[in-house]
Amino acid sequence: MIGKLSGILDTVGENFLILDVNGIGYQIFCSTTTLSRCGQQGDPLSLLIDTHVAETFIHLYGFMSANEQQWFRLLTSVQGVGAKAGMSILAACPPEQLGFAIASGDKAAVQRADGVGPKLAVRILTELKDKAAKIELKAPMKGVSILSSAKNAPPSNENTAADQDAVSALINLGYQPSDAFAAVTQARQKADNDNLNVGDVIKLALRELTL
Repeated sequence: MIGKLSGILDTVGENFLILDVNGIGYQIFCSTTTLSRCGQQGDPLSLLIDTHVAETFIHLYGFMSANEQQWFRLLTSVQGVGAKAGMSILAACPPEQLGFAIASGDKAAVQRADGVGPKLAVRILTELKDKAAKIELKAPMKGVSILSSAKNAPPSNENTAADQDAVSALINLGYQPSDAFAAVTQARQKADNDNLNVGDVIKLALRELTL
């Protein structure tokens, strides 16, 4: 199995790219997030690879981050979610938002992906709810819904670190990972002050948990 490929970017298509590795062009399917970050034709590029083998084809799926690759593997572990649907979900709801969408039971976020209906969205939320705790998550910006698309700007590093620490603290207090993620998300969205430290986020999240 191929785990990683490094070469020169040759072509970028709608949902794939071609990577020239020592004169051999590999067609690699990627999410829009990865395609937007892969650079221009002729640039050097390295991608983590998942190889899917069937009777009639061998498909390569590429990722620029281990985080996105982990989410792809989690998504495709759900019955009814194939590689195409997994990529579609990551395009509609990239990794930094997907974890919070799953943790808070936001079915609409998952349903935005092509080929994902209500029943499949519920199955994804149910099966991955607690597994989301194993992947590093980033909170969305204050005032931005977890349904936001990949075009939205990422949160500041300070807010991200504070939110991650707050989630860890709540889990250590005995709360379920999914409840901790959802409470921190709601606390951040409702807060009037952007400059919250870890203690502030924990206090606000605890209020959400006691509502």
